[in-house]
Amino acid sequence: MNIAGETVDEFAELAARVDALGGVEAMELNISCPNVSKGGMLFGSDPAAAAAAVGAARRATRLPVIAKLTPHVADIAEVARAVEAAGADAVSLINTLVGMAVDLERRRPVLGGVTGGLSGPAIKPVALAMVWKTARAVRVPVIGIGGIASARDALEFIVAGASAVQVGTATFVQPRACIEIAEGIRAHCEQRGVSAVGSLVGSLIVRGPRA
Repeated sequence: MNIAGETVDEFAELAARVDALGGVEAMELNISCPNVSKGGMLFGSDPAAAAAAVGAARRATRLPVIAKLTPHVADIAEVARAVEAAGADAVSLINTLVGMAVDLERRRPVLGGVTGGLSGPAIKPVALAMVWKTARAVRVPVIGIGGIASARDALEFIVAGASAVQVGTATFVQPRACIEIAEGIRAHCEQRGVSAVGSLVGSLIVRGPRA
């Protein structure tokens, strides 16, 4: 379950409420959403604020806590390390990039909030780079998000260091996207004699200077 709050206390309260519901396996803390007027990226953009939100939720629940990170930071690895230290069991990234669309004829923004979250294939290269950087900086699992629409996309994230992936925008176009991606991953592994997808996690071969 994904939860979001406007204050640290709200994250703690929501985490406690979700914990009491039953039937929930884990909670993802949305400390990085650009589509709300309060809170949103303010938490995810600052390591200390991100850690405070995660720490509050961690103390309020027995469930696994996943921190969803924003790409709008100077160093995503620093934020990832901060939330890991605060008790996050995993990190997911990236949330959407801030974007904008303009209705030229009316000279008005298309979105009611003027700016909003850009998702889909356009953000995949950014997401891949940040997943790779984060996976090298933390010990907790990394969940890759951003423009995943095929088995190849998912496998690229896995090779870059993601232990799991999320599929969002692609399902708006193809409701069976998740099933097709899972089947494609299985076929890829069978064709190459890979016995477990886990063996591919973080297997990217990098030569020369590293970012």
